Amino acid sequence: MINCVIASTSTIHGSQPLEYLKDTLIELYSNSDEILFIPYARPGGISHDEYTIGVNNIFKKINKKVVSVHMFTSIAEAFENVQGIYTGGGNTFLLVDQLYRNHCIEPLKKAIQSGIPYLGTSAGSNICGLTMQTTNDMPIVYPESFKTLGVFSFNINAHYLDPDPSSTHKGETRETRIKEFHNLNPQPVVGLREGSWLRIKNKDIVLEGNLSARIFEPNKTPYEIETGSSLNELH
Repeated sequence: MINCVIASTSTIHGSQPLEYLKDTLIELYSNSDEILFIPYARPGGISHDEYTIGVNNIFKKINKKVVSVHMFTSIAEAFENVQGIYTGGGNTFLLVDQLYRNHCIEPLKKAIQSGIPYLGTSAGSNICGLTMQTTNDMPIVYPESFKTLGVFSFNINAHYLDPDPSSTHKGETRETRIKEFHNLNPQPVVGLREGSWLRIKNKDIVLEGNLSARIFEPNKTPYEIETGSSLNELH
């Protein structure tokens, strides 16, 4: 059984980090006292320690203790008695690079597939697709592979932005970039807007939050799905 929350972002406008997901996280981690944090994405280049301290302060609000994977002597030890997992946002290239370098991909995938509750935000959500190739991040490092966890059979584009008709910027839109991806890659892409998330329980995938999501498939016109919709057909 898979038990995941895959969120576009950790923080929405006018809210504290993870505050908008509080009730969802209480439900997700209802049987977990301790959360294993994966800080490898390092937003803004902060240290693993600094990132972990900040996340621990957030999770204290729902009475959960956070320990970071980098605090253990080995990856095997970190996952030995894992009760819940959170992979935070930052740079997806760096996150994937560090997951491979630290031999963390397979233990993480195995834990998720075994039903360990998992929260991903931003980069931590991007890695749940088949590949990380639909991230918006700069390639600041070159990971061993773009292949990621494959929790579901599509890709995520976190922080999806709609074109602004009033903008004078003439550069490529997010939709254009995803179309370029589909010139060479077959899997669907789910554009998750800020404040939206996917709730995955076993084989059921449902869009939650207040906003619709935009679905991209090769050789098809992109379309919207409303909150509460199932994404099982994409999986």
